[in-house]
Amino acid sequence: MPAHAPSNGSPALAPLADIPMGQWRALAEHVAEPNAYYLPDWVLAVSASARGRTGALALSAFSDAPLAYDGPARMIGLLPVISMWRACKIPLPALMSAQPYGTLCTPPLDCDLAEAAVERLMQEARKAGAHALILRDMSLDGKAMRAFTEVLRLNGMRPRLMQSYLRACLDATRNADELLLDALGAKKLKELRRLRHRLADHGAISFEVARTPNEVATALETFLALEASGWKGKRGTALVQHDGDVIFIRRATAALAETGQCEIVTLRAGDTPVAGAIVLRHQDRAFYFKLGIDERFAKYSPGVQLTLDLTRHLCSDPAIRSVDSTAAPDHPMINPIWRGRFAIGDVLIPLRRYDPLVPMIHTALTLHRSAEETARGVVRLIRSRGKSH
Repeated sequence: MPAHAPSNGSPALAPLADIPMGQWRALAEHVAEPNAYYLPDWVLAVSASARGRTGALALSAFSDAPLAYDGPARMIGLLPVISMWRACKIPLPALMSAQPYGTLCTPPLDCDLAEAAVERLMQEARKAGAHALILRDMSLDGKAMRAFTEVLRLNGMRPRLMQSYLRACLDATRNADELLLDALGAKKLKELRRLRHRLADHGAISFEVARTPNEVATALETFLALEASGWKGKRGTALVQHDGDVIFIRRATAALAETGQCEIVTLRAGDTPVAGAIVLRHQDRAFYFKLGIDERFAKYSPGVQLTLDLTRHLCSDPAIRSVDSTAAPDHPMINPIWRGRFAIGDVLIPLRRYDPLVPMIHTALTLHRSAEETARGVVRLIRSRGKSH
């Protein structure tokens, strides 16, 4: 590791597996802002085996207040991290949010002590040798970001927004049929009903929700086969194509099903699964993790058909108030259906006032992102030309 990277041997940083599970679970039940991708059972499974995401460390914050059970203090904040060197091969002293597979890295902070949690997480980052925290995929208008912003303000600093975009979300408190009519219009819904009738020529349409551990385990294998049968399989990015990824998803979904925090939904035509999706739940929010379809039925829009049924399912659940699509900006399938939007972005958190290294870190990250975007553009161009031939 380069000399400028924070040391993994620092007592301020601990392997995620060493975080006290009871305290982590208690924190997850009392957070300022839900994030299923940082639930312990999910992120521990990611860190144990997911391709390119193993071995994350954690900054943790504790209060001085006694726990309800034996112990001197309770956990009030947690931030899974990796070094900037590991994330970007940039030899500067910063820590970055560990990517938990889902595109949301809002850290769990105690809802009553969010600012105290932020203050202590920043202290721990400084002890680890970091000069900045890079919070990737943060909910920019949520309670967690407001806590970081307020702590920085009180210390004469401010966050630096690196990039941002608007992401689709669902207001699950609304009537689903009214919401879908407002979003898609009568003409589009009529066309989708026509396609659904045509799909029914292959067998009666059913929408199944797997909730129990046994149901989820069975439905997961169906989902994995659907995902691998499509374009992700062709590109080699389907979960089942990589041993570490499939170990992670089986472990994570099984564990979360035990606590009612994972569902797998499947759309069938007769006995044939035509679309499936994994949905996570945390407090009053759901998270639309991944969708897989059987592309032999693509002309019937199976992914859209499943999403319509999922919308009705979640809107009818009084425990769920909102759903994060966790989708890319301008996603062509979900954006027209779920018209709610919220801001997601990457934020640089300075850890010391007037630190000359902070502008260097900011510039290095900006240049790195520009190079990545150029590379992605080249890949898209190559793929488009390959399709044209």
